Amino acid sequence: MRSYLLTTETVLQEPEYTTLTHKMTEERVTGKVDGIKALEQAIYKILNTERYEYPIYTFSYGVELKKLIGKEQPYVRSELKRIVREALLQDDRILQVDGFQFVFEGDACHCSFNVSSIYGPLKIKVEVGI
Repeated sequence: MRSYLLTTETVLQEPEYTTLTHKMTEERVTGKVDGIKALEQAIYKILNTERYEYPIYTFSYGVELKKLIGKEQPYVRSELKRIVREALLQDDRILQVDGFQFVFEGDACHCSFNVSSIYGPLKIKVEVGI
């Protein structure tokens, strides 16, 4: 009969993944970015990808902005906060999304908000057609 010594001092560590990614501009992909710049780019991509429209993304990726078209300003204010928070908090690097401000001009809503991340704070602006 064999005996084994088992201890409770085993420590599990999650692997740390790099955030190094391709740097994208509106015209082309140029070089690489990391850290807060990579997160800023990820936020831009999330906020410009309509959820459920592209089969390469999971159902938790992107935003649902189309459902705001034709809605009244109070509804847009409350729903846009929820939609943006829900979409961005899927990313583990983002800790909090708050400080929403809205400016309505014609058929557009200009929204700015703060993102607290593991790299530091970011101020994000987005325009939504309503």
